[in-house]
Amino acid sequence: MYAKTGLEKNQYVVQYAPLVKRIAYHLMARLPASVQVDDLIQVGMIGLLDAVNNYDDTQGAQFETYAVQRIRGAMLDELRQCDWLPRSARKTLRQIETAMNALEQRVCRAPTEREVANELHVSLDDYQQMLLDARGCQLLHYEDMQGGEDEDFFERHCADDSAEPFAKLQDERFRAKLIEAIGILPEREKLMMAMYYEEELNLREIGEVLGVSESRVCQLHSQAMARLRSKLKEWL
Repeated sequence: MYAKTGLEKNQYVVQYAPLVKRIAYHLMARLPASVQVDDLIQVGMIGLLDAVNNYDDTQGAQFETYAVQRIRGAMLDELRQCDWLPRSARKTLRQIETAMNALEQRVCRAPTEREVANELHVSLDDYQQMLLDARGCQLLHYEDMQGGEDEDFFERHCADDSAEPFAKLQDERFRAKLIEAIGILPEREKLMMAMYYEEELNLREIGEVLGVSESRVCQLHSQAMARLRSKLKEWL
């Protein structure tokens, strides 16, 4: 590793600035509307500069791979520090999950949007707005790790002091359950999830493929995540 000149650093920043924007727009599907994409880009640029200053090409990793980790990490750290997710959004998602879970028990399939709306005693338009309001609950948040006022996730699942806290989340049974839950998503939601998580398309790109608006993609994403969380309640 050698110290980069100012010119070299500037070249890296110019070359990889579009990567920062792409990561920011990709994250927006998992963030509430109150989060401004320009703020994410600004924080991401700081992460990029950090990557440029600390990249060691003798370690074997490609710079882009290293930079993605630093950029995304900087964005997530900033979001956590700013307490970006309102308590009301988590409450909304829990209401949707509860309704979905009750319906699945009765109809033995993935419920439609209208069925979930009826279960919640709201109109379809109001339910779809609830999905938009719940946008942002897909990033892990400390309070999501608690089952009640005084019940902590780690206390429930890690009675054995020798156990690694996050080992439960990496357990093969959890992975199998997650794969199973994704497999039974409605086809449109399954396609959307594949484009978002595997192909890493952003909201606009997914909307173009599906022929819907970006806000509709957000609704589908929130709904798919609610379905998965309702299926994985024993783990979450």
